[in-house]
Amino acid sequence: MTLAERLAEAMARIPIGELLTGDGVESHEMAAVPTAAAVLVPITDRVEPGVVLTQRTETLRNHAGQIAFPGGRADPGDVDLVATALREAEEEIGLPPRAVTVVGLADRYRTVTGFEVTPVLGVIPPDLTLTPSEAEVASLFEVPLAYLLDPAHHHRVSAPWRGRTRHFYEILWNDRRIWGATAAMIVNLSRRLQWA
Repeated sequence: MTLAERLAEAMARIPIGELLTGDGVESHEMAAVPTAAAVLVPITDRVEPGVVLTQRTETLRNHAGQIAFPGGRADPGDVDLVATALREAEEEIGLPPRAVTVVGLADRYRTVTGFEVTPVLGVIPPDLTLTPSEAEVASLFEVPLAYLLDPAHHHRVSAPWRGRTRHFYEILWNDRRIWGATAAMIVNLSRRLQWA
C-alpha cells in the first residue's frame, strides 16, 4: 500500500475525538461571510513520513513570523480548493503541482481572521529542492508526521486576546512553536488519521 493510499484509507475513518471547527471566539467577532482559503499539507513519502511547514516572514501584515502550511485565499481563477492549495504551495515554496499526489480534503477550520481554511493532504517525493518566496517565507522545515500526530505533543494553552482568555493548541518541535489554526488543523488530522 502506498503512503497516499494509506492516508486516504485513514481519512475515511470516523475521528477518535471531537474535531475542532474554529478559533473559539464569539460568533459576533467572526466575519459574517468567511473568505475561502486552502492550505497544502505536504507529506513526504519516506519510510518515516514528514510534513513540510513554513515560517512566515516578520514583514507580513497577517500572521507575521508564525508557522503555517503553505496556502492562502482562493482566487477567482482557481477551479477548486485543491487548485488554490497547489497554486499557493508553488508560489510560496516552489513546489510544482505535478510533484503532488493529492490524497483529498481534510476538515475545514474557521479562523478569527475571517478565513474558512480547507487543508488539502498531498504526498510529495522526499528531498525535493524547494525555493521559499523571500517575500512570504522566512524558512522551511520538516517535522516527522508521527510526532505531529501524537496527542502527547498537543498542548492546550491560553492567552489574553481582546479582553478575554483565548484557548488554543500549540505543538513544540525543537526551537519551533506551532500554534493557532495550524496546530488545530494538525490536532484534527491526528483525530482523523489515528496514525500508528
